[in-house]
Amino acid sequence: MSEGSTDAQPGAAGLAFRARGLGKVYQTGETEVQALRGVDLDIPAGEILVLLGPSGSGKSTLLNIVGGLDRPSTGTLHYGDSELTALDDAALTRFRRAHVGFIFQFYNLIPSLTAEENVRLVTDIAERPMAAGQALELVGLADRAGHYPAQLSGGEQQRVAVARAIAKQPAVLLCDEPTGALDSATGIRVLETLARANRDLGTSVVIITHNAGIAAMAHRVVHFLDGRIARIDVNAQPADPAGISW
Repeated sequence: MSEGSTDAQPGAAGLAFRARGLGKVYQTGETEVQALRGVDLDIPAGEILVLLGPSGSGKSTLLNIVGGLDRPSTGTLHYGDSELTALDDAALTRFRRAHVGFIFQFYNLIPSLTAEENVRLVTDIAERPMAAGQALELVGLADRAGHYPAQLSGGEQQRVAVARAIAKQPAVLLCDEPTGALDSATGIRVLETLARANRDLGTSVVIITHNAGIAAMAHRVVHFLDGRIARIDVNAQPADPAGISW
């Protein structure tokens, strides 16, 4: 793939991402903080992957690098057959726009726009978007399309954020504590939406969480400790989010 190309696709082995030797060092004054220490990880296309670990263990750093929001200090990262670590900033921006949807703990909705207008912020720039109304229907909010964020509950706002992320039909959804600010009932509805995107759209989903119960819905669970992968667990039969014990 050329330095400016963004037409990456999962490789022949069915991998969305392949990380080898990823390290990340942050400089704080005269102190070096090692956020990642030689991480090797394969993320298969079409899987739900949960990243578990204490604060500061490297989960968010890895997610930001995988999503093209940050660069590693060492190592390589491939998306399909394309080396993301070799791309310039403009090409990384095109990669994010074409292939990745982001969902964060805080919804980042624009208060002066309706739910549908918030979703259209993405569909207006995406290469192959679904209609904003269709995305809201997928998250069960078709009847709330004309409501402003202040008129929606926290769980509804998060589902609008999920709709916004999936509306451009990304190959990958990267979720950083998507249920962290929600109660169990609304959190489970958000997780059901993520599982539906994985099932119906074939989207690879990576979820950072401190809630170990969420691990049951994943195909694989990656445990982080001190910037390294401590172990990887495989769920032969991922659980339905509705049955998760919060």
